Parts: sequence; C-alpha cells; structure tokens
Amino acid sequence: MHKLDRPTQPPACLNKYQYGQDNWVSVTSDDKGEIWVKLDVMQQNRCAYCEAAIKTEIRNSHIEHFRQRRAHSYPQGTFLWSNMFGSCNRTDCCGKHKDGLPHYAHEDLIKMDDEDPEEFLEFLPDGNIVPIKGLSFTDNHRAKETIRIFNLNGALRQIRQTEIVGYLQTAEELAKYAEEFDETEWLPLLQDELRKIKFLPFSTAIKHLILPKVLSQ
Repeated sequence: MHKLDRPTQPPACLNKYQYGQDNWVSVTSDDKGEIWVKLDVMQQNRCAYCEAAIKTEIRNSHIEHFRQRRAHSYPQGTFLWSNMFGSCNRTDCCGKHKDGLPHYAHEDLIKMDDEDPEEFLEFLPDGNIVPIKGLSFTDNHRAKETIRIFNLNGALRQIRQTEIVGYLQTAEELAKYAEEFDETEWLPLLQDELRKIKFLPFSTAIKHLILPKVLSQ
C-alpha cells in the first residue's frame, strides 16, 4: 500500500450513470474498460491495497468501491470516481475481504489517494506490516484497522516475504557501499535502485527492506 495520485479528470463514461436511477450492473463492459484505463494510470497495474500485479484481461481483478456501495453503507458513491480503486480478486484480503466484513467505520481506513500510507505503516523483512512507531493513539488505531480490514498480514505476509527476499543481497551490497564510501558515491546507486523498483509489485515492501539497511550505516 502506497500513495496514489488519482487522475483529476474522471472517466467520461461515469457521466452516463446516476445514483438512484442506475446501479453498478448497469455499467457496460466498455465503460468498465474506460474506468480501468484511468485506474491503471493511477496504480500501474497493481492492486491498490496489496500492490500485487493485476491484469484486467484475465479477470484477476475488479473495480473496487472504497466505501461499500451496498444499501446500508454508501450507495451514493457507486459512480463516484474518488470512491473507485482497482483491487485484486483474492477473497482473503483487499477489497473482497473488506466487503465481507461486518460494519466498520470507514473513517478509520487509510485512503491512499488522500493520505500517504507510509506515514502510518512499516513493512518488515518477514513480510509483516505494522504501525510505525510514534503514531498518535488515533493514527495507530487507523493503521491497525487498515491492516485488519484489508487483512494485509494474512496469506499476503508470506507472498510479500517471497517477493522481497531476492532484494536482500541488493540491500546488503548498498549498505556496504554506504559504510565504506562517501555519500556522493553511494547515494546515486541507492536512488537508481529505488527508481528501478518504483513500479514493481510489492514495491513498498522492497523499499522498506532496502532503505533501513542503507540509511543505518
């Protein structure tokens, strides 16, 4: 989970639909495709919550409503662009897991296009996600609720650990450079590595593996 920059211009197709008159099943496949184009610009073909790779053409993803669109939640947000993300289709985490839970306070969730999750969450080398140290009581609660409601530490923990373990050697090599050489020599190497991983699946977990090792030198 990382900060997302939402395109300010909504998909034009959303103008066709109106809450109280239409529902989500009214949205055509072509219009969902138009929505996905905008979501992919924002998310770079990754799940908004877990950062796993998603490909709409093989149906391993769905258009996700951050605030649930069911009747007792937020149906008026059904066609609201700011309420839409792209989520993977795993049933034990992310959007589908959230939508299967009993009522919760949506204000407790970190919304990635409004806030930076990295100001709340720390990704550990073992694949776990925890609230960062020093948060206020309220922000610590929100971090924990975000982890719980999207089940970010369930099966995803092992998936993340498997994805990031290959970068351990890179982190150790960069840490060695940082220990032995001047910052002007190792910092460009670190910046280049961060650019390389920026759009990869689970990039935040990879970054949180590399940075502490290097910056602690």
